[in-house]
Amino acid sequence: MILPTSTFAPGASPRIDTAEGVAVHLDHLIAMVPQLLPMRERVGAVLPRVNPKGFAGMAKVICGQQLSVQSAAAIWGRFSLLPGALEPDSYMLLDEETVRGAGFSRGKFLAVRTIAEAVRAGELNFAEVDALPAEEAIKALVALKGIGPWTAEVYLLFCAAHPDIFPAGDLALLKAAHHGLGLDERPTIKEMIGMAENWSPHRSAAALLFWRYFAILRDKEGILL
Repeated sequence: MILPTSTFAPGASPRIDTAEGVAVHLDHLIAMVPQLLPMRERVGAVLPRVNPKGFAGMAKVICGQQLSVQSAAAIWGRFSLLPGALEPDSYMLLDEETVRGAGFSRGKFLAVRTIAEAVRAGELNFAEVDALPAEEAIKALVALKGIGPWTAEVYLLFCAAHPDIFPAGDLALLKAAHHGLGLDERPTIKEMIGMAENWSPHRSAAALLFWRYFAILRDKEGILL
């Protein structure tokens, strides 16, 4: 099936850091892909999830790697209170023992240190990366040690409010696609990437819709996905 082309002009796509911005993208997304309308009707309002931009935002994403939401929030609460933890220059003054005392692993301590060093050396400019097209922005971030595709995508989606990111490796999104789109089986990551490409430049709104759909089925209706 040939999908309608988005009416957004290059560079005109709004960020998804407001409810209005998310709604604009969802309206265009549903016009392109009517199959997603039942999911949108099921979930109601889809709200943005906004975190700090730049170094502090990336540190928060790294903090949450492979942790439950509750555990990540507790560790981040302790880490963010460390003097200087949220600025690259002052983070470099913190020793490993102090950062690990807040709950970071050695790997996460070093990953954030790599980001701080890159910012200080002028090798990483978050404002410039945040403004790049999705694939270019992801490529720029994963070039840094300790930053994989999931971390790059989650940073761009929740910190930079990038409008065209879909973390296809996220299990909740895969499960939501399986159930919400009526697929015979859960899609592979490769298949999910292919599907999501058809939703550009509104992939972030699709991701927020799918996460909301997954949460409702899991938590409110007790459906085991």
